[in-house]
Amino acid sequence: MLHTNSCTAGQIVSPLERDTYMKKNWENTDPANALATPRTMPHEARVPAEMRIGGVRIAPATVLAPMAGVTDTVFRRFIKNASMFANPAEIADVDRTTSNEVSGCGLIMTEFTSADGLSRMRETKRKRYLTYYEDEHPISAQLFGSNPATLADSARICQDAGFDLVDLNLGCPAKRVVSCNGGSGLLRDLPRIREIFEEVRRAVSIPFTVKFRMGWSDTNIVCVELAKMAEDCGLNAVALHARTREQGYAGDARWEWIAAVKDAVSVPVIGNGDVRTPEDAAAMIEATGCDAVMIGRAAPANPWIFRQIAQYTASKQATGVGVYDRPTDMDRYRMIRDYFERLMAEVAEHPEVLGPAESDLEKRLKRNHESAQRDAIGRMKQFASWFTHGVPGGATLRREIFEAKRGAQVIDKVEAFFTRRDASQDGIAPKAAIEPDAELDATPAWMG
Repeated sequence: MLHTNSCTAGQIVSPLERDTYMKKNWENTDPANALATPRTMPHEARVPAEMRIGGVRIAPATVLAPMAGVTDTVFRRFIKNASMFANPAEIADVDRTTSNEVSGCGLIMTEFTSADGLSRMRETKRKRYLTYYEDEHPISAQLFGSNPATLADSARICQDAGFDLVDLNLGCPAKRVVSCNGGSGLLRDLPRIREIFEEVRRAVSIPFTVKFRMGWSDTNIVCVELAKMAEDCGLNAVALHARTREQGYAGDARWEWIAAVKDAVSVPVIGNGDVRTPEDAAAMIEATGCDAVMIGRAAPANPWIFRQIAQYTASKQATGVGVYDRPTDMDRYRMIRDYFERLMAEVAEHPEVLGPAESDLEKRLKRNHESAQRDAIGRMKQFASWFTHGVPGGATLRREIFEAKRGAQVIDKVEAFFTRRDASQDGIAPKAAIEPDAELDATPAWMG
């Protein structure tokens, strides 16, 4: 299977910033006075059951943020299926057969993709970056670039590929992206943004959205003006990451500006920044009146967060008290193994050449297999630091995973770690035994 996890020509993939899990300060929502009197945590707000972007229904009103190097098709589908707990609570209908609505994630988005690279590619190569599974609908393709005609052409390509929406990235703070006037670099050139909005809007009939930051710096806050411009140009929704480009991912997101954007436009407004718990999601809705909540860096560390929001919302509506399941060790074990299996299944699509490669075809197949193997191992190591968040002794597992050279070794380390933990729970209620997995235990050749 081919997917969007690699760079297109000209695409820059920046590292995911580390989530500090800082405590949120509940500030007054007046944009003119960001340091006004602190307010109390809201108790009545709930994430909306749905919203509509153009003709696309997003239910519930939660969005997985596009993250470079993270939200490829493996991770997107993993998030949708990470909802099943070992002992799910009987709350509303959140335990039905998996779907976007049931999993708690109403909309998923691709990694950002270079419009320049996508426009120049051959048709066959484009499929590598635009392939997704049918169960990922509704799905939005995010593009970045600065040339209006090129972005319009790439948006048409995404529409032809069957995406439900197309999104423009005006938020990436990476220096190499900004230096090309892409991402948040465009926030210094509103006339060029208007040209892009108009060109892309004329090019596609599917919903067109934009994700942006407040502005380049505290002396250049343009989010309200930009949102109005987007609405004037026919865009169907806007998403604001409530930080400036200069902030990067530091400091608190300033939700008062999400509220200001919501007050300024009638199209749906999606809030982004510092949503790490279901309570945060509810508080953002309460503080800003936004139509949906977008979650980025919290998702890799807690892939259950969308289900937790759904549970919290349903229980709050039913009883007035929001509750949600918290992952057990067994949940984390299943999660880690499931994700790693999905990664190694990608390797299986590049058959291994045993022995020396002699023909050009064999050499190419060998290179492809080794590249896929390295990519899978790299992602395992990258995600191990997030997936073991909150697990006692998780540092030991991370160290063992970082030392592993092959996929089978990584899987073995995960099995051994959680088996040891299961066997050492003295004085604690017995946990469910680690379930056997015949396919995994066979250790296929493609696992290395």
